[in-house]
Amino acid sequence: MASPETVVKPTTIVDSRGTMCPRPITDLLRAYRNPNVGDIIELLATDPAAKSDSQAWAKRKGNGIIAIIDEKDRVRVQVRILRKGQ
Repeated sequence: MASPETVVKPTTIVDSRGTMCPRPITDLLRAYRNPNVGDIIELLATDPAAKSDSQAWAKRKGNGIIAIIDEKDRVRVQVRILRKGQ
């Protein structure tokens, strides 16, 4: 989805490698409690469902996916916080 030049430095890194659904999205939800609007949360996951789950969550909450990067041993999902809420 993203080229390396579109990847930005995250404010918060959530490391969910080695866990399976629903843990990566649960970890993302937990991290969402702290950042401010404009911050970037980066989710590291080995569960392939983390990509679609993160996209659905971001859309539902009104936040933006900056990048989804498939790497050799993980996926990185970068989310920009555009609004805060429940």
